[in-house]
Amino acid sequence: MTVELTLNETSLTEDAATSWTAVTCLSLLTFLLVGLEFLPVSLLTPIATDLSVSEGQAGLAITVSGVFAVITSLFGNAFLARIDRKSVVLLYTAVLVASSLAVALAPNFLVFLVGRSLVGVAIGGFWSLSTAILARLASDRDLPKAIALLQGGTAFALALAAPLGSFLGGLIGWRGTFFITVPIGFAALVWQLVVLPRMPATSTVSVARIFGLLRNRTFAIGMAATGLAFIGQNALSIYLRPFLEGVTGLELNVLSMVLLGLGVGGLAGTSVIGFVARRHLFLVLVGLPAALAFLALLLIALGSFAAVTASLLVMWGFFSTPLPVAWNTWMAAIVPGELEAAGGLQVALIQLAIAGGAFAGGMLFDTAGWWSPFLLGACLLAGSAALAALAGHRS
Repeated sequence: MTVELTLNETSLTEDAATSWTAVTCLSLLTFLLVGLEFLPVSLLTPIATDLSVSEGQAGLAITVSGVFAVITSLFGNAFLARIDRKSVVLLYTAVLVASSLAVALAPNFLVFLVGRSLVGVAIGGFWSLSTAILARLASDRDLPKAIALLQGGTAFALALAAPLGSFLGGLIGWRGTFFITVPIGFAALVWQLVVLPRMPATSTVSVARIFGLLRNRTFAIGMAATGLAFIGQNALSIYLRPFLEGVTGLELNVLSMVLLGLGVGGLAGTSVIGFVARRHLFLVLVGLPAALAFLALLLIALGSFAAVTASLLVMWGFFSTPLPVAWNTWMAAIVPGELEAAGGLQVALIQLAIAGGAFAGGMLFDTAGWWSPFLLGACLLAGSAALAALAGHRS
């Protein structure tokens, strides 16, 4: 099968001006979404202690948000199919604020998980629409830049969430850390009201239409590669704090600096991914998971050496953070006329992968030892690289 790589048919005309203010506004929303999704990673130990659960059980904070993100990405936008997309974005942002309040005030682990389910609703709903919305805000020429800017919010969140979460958790507690995101969410909501244009619904997305895309074998192979990459990445990443504390032996302040280095590496990777992917997308799709698999093995072998581990985690951030940019760029090229349906399937798959990675990693961490989720991650990332090579070849 030969697939012509074209830009999205639903984007603005080549001569239309791109609404960069609106794209930047949505980038703030992605910062909040990703930051809140992974904020528990740097707070697993105090959350587990305060709520009287194990660190593996505390990892369910990631799993439950992923499960609800899957459900929302598949069914939420079909339920809201006739509503203006601006109103839908506002709704998901309000749900995000409610999630932060519920988590910060949670009296027990059950209420904590309810709050985490709400952030999953916001994540699944917005991300499944994000590429299609960008295609309406950006011109054909600017669409790759708009995707990169949107994912810039992701990169900043990954850079700041872990070290800031670790630092603020020690300063004001994990509850106070979550509560800080509430006023930021309100600010994002007001900004969206001002700058986002009306975006009437243009198509009806159904579950049958979403899964019908898998009849495109190239698309199906690419989705399988995406899933393996995110399971493998998160099986390792979510349990970095216990690894750094128990194996590398870092104290809190040094640990925060190491996590910041990981985030800075991610920012660097995101800053160059648009330029490289535009010219060498096949190389990017294969090279990113292959490099991560190798780094996972090095962390197992050298994890007790602090300086080496810190350097490896900077490289881990550099190669892991650009993964969503690479696969979104590929998706926009493979199925340009079905971005809402494809986005729903992709987000469901990625969130299911994150939930699966968190669950499998937590089970292995608690039963087999710290090294086991790292080895699982290496194997799955290697499989992702192989499938990405096949999908890229077919494209």
